[in-house]
Amino acid sequence: MNRPVAVLLFSTALAMLSTAAPSAGQPAAPPTEAARTETGPAEQQPTEQADGREPAEQQPEPEPFAADGIPPVPLPGEPVIYDTAQRQRIRVSVVADGLTYPWGFAFLPDGSVLVTERLGTLRRIRDGVLDPTPIAGIPDVSLQGQLEGLMDVAVHPDFSQNRLVYLTYSKPTETGSTVALARGRFEGAALSEVRDVFVADDTEMTGGASRLAFAPDGSLYMTLGGAFGGRRPLAQDPASHVGKVLRLRDDGTAPHDNPFAGRDGALPEVYSLGHRNPMGLAVHPETGEVWASEHAPMGGDEVNRILPGRNYGWPVVSYSREYYGPRVSERPWQEDMEQPEIVWIPSIAPSGLVFYSGDRFPAWRGDLFAGSLMTGRIDRTGHLERIELNRQGMEERREWLLADLRQRIRDVDQGPDGLLYVLTGGSFLGRDPEHGAAALLRIEPVD
Repeated sequence: MNRPVAVLLFSTALAMLSTAAPSAGQPAAPPTEAARTETGPAEQQPTEQADGREPAEQQPEPEPFAADGIPPVPLPGEPVIYDTAQRQRIRVSVVADGLTYPWGFAFLPDGSVLVTERLGTLRRIRDGVLDPTPIAGIPDVSLQGQLEGLMDVAVHPDFSQNRLVYLTYSKPTETGSTVALARGRFEGAALSEVRDVFVADDTEMTGGASRLAFAPDGSLYMTLGGAFGGRRPLAQDPASHVGKVLRLRDDGTAPHDNPFAGRDGALPEVYSLGHRNPMGLAVHPETGEVWASEHAPMGGDEVNRILPGRNYGWPVVSYSREYYGPRVSERPWQEDMEQPEIVWIPSIAPSGLVFYSGDRFPAWRGDLFAGSLMTGRIDRTGHLERIELNRQGMEERREWLLADLRQRIRDVDQGPDGLLYVLTGGSFLGRDPEHGAAALLRIEPVD
């Protein structure tokens, strides 16, 4: 029997909602989820929680995430010191700026950082300097839909020997796009021998997000979202890649011990089902368990402990509401479906996810860190959330960090130096580089 879900309504978030209501009123009956798509810089630019399909012809509607009462804050030119709940003062500094709509990042053994930019470029930060020349060899990336683009990056555990780098991206197809996993050898200024090692077989995958994480046994976990609108039921279908967590070998093939391997009417790569749009993926450093965060439409964002063959409910059960108000499901739980470990009401639009296992922050060892793009659908309320777990691995308390920066936090990871690094995400998911400016930040302790 699954243990009950702890649903916390944060007083801080509610205070933000009450004091920073948008000046542009939302329409009384907004479009359905399937219609809420990016329509251009002069029109609405919803978050990743909206559908990723091409927009139908429609009139522009007011920006639903306006926050005129919350002024933007430029990133600090000098390191900034903050207090935290456990008497751990932290120093936050900009490692490198000049990024445009970044999505994910990964450390190389030499300490440099690879960063994906959603519009289709891979960048390298070395010794705190962003190389002005993007890395060559990146596959052609589809940018037709709102959520399409170059997404996550991962480095093979044996990178020092094989130089392998993995990328997830929106691959153009005759009917639109799908999500693919590409692999290539990093040669410093370029990727060589680049090829797709896995391609989702759903022609309706347009708009699905994807994250990557290697497990201690060498397995590569890959999330696939896209369970929006008319594609929602596919999340429950093991014969579809939509709304799944996959488990792959490092060559992109499915391990023989996957839970659906050899079963009729199921794809062998599928490890778990019933997901909407997973945006974060982390492997527990002690148990080896895989955890994933995912977006719901409005309220009900989740973190799940991913177990083989389990069903996580979407869209049959959910704690969320539709964008226009009613509940997605009148029942948030069902006997044969897993309950989330963590639920956010209101939504925080969770992004990157990592367990801290280093020595630089002893009081935070074992804590789960989740990036937040915005809270309660109010712009400039993104933050880094620290989730403290007890000895049984259950949630004990939560703390907001970096909220004063008023940035969308796109990804978070632990560096080889034991420090925490976060990637800001630019403004929404547009294509205008002026609004996509972002940076890599470092968090270090103040002794």
